[in-house]
Amino acid sequence: MRFGKKGKLSPRYIGLYRILQRVGQVAYKLELPQEMSLVHPVFHVSMLKKVVGNPSLIVLVETIEVNEELTYEKILIVVLDRQIRKLSNKEIASVKVLWQSQLIEGATWEAEEEMKRKYPPLFE
Repeated sequence: MRFGKKGKLSPRYIGLYRILQRVGQVAYKLELPQEMSLVHPVFHVSMLKKVVGNPSLIVLVETIEVNEELTYEKILIVVLDRQIRKLSNKEIASVKVLWQSQLIEGATWEAEEEMKRKYPPLFE
């Protein structure tokens, strides 16, 4: 399930799901909730993580609000930091942003101009 996003903003772990059965040598069938009925329930072992002690690292499906196209909307919460990277002939301004449903460790560096265009009230 891609949730319509790829790369660094994709949720790493979604929910706690019970394993129903082992399928082959490296795949497992999971017991998924009804709201994820469009998702194929068999996953490769590399996509799973054993739950050990820190449930705060897991994002609940309800907090993401996945729509019928299996996508979700990114919501910017706050700008944490700003930096300017100097290249040989230009400077690139970046801001470190915290997104909804992400921990502080999941904050990402984004181009400042693009963030100003998309979220002008945060830069006034």
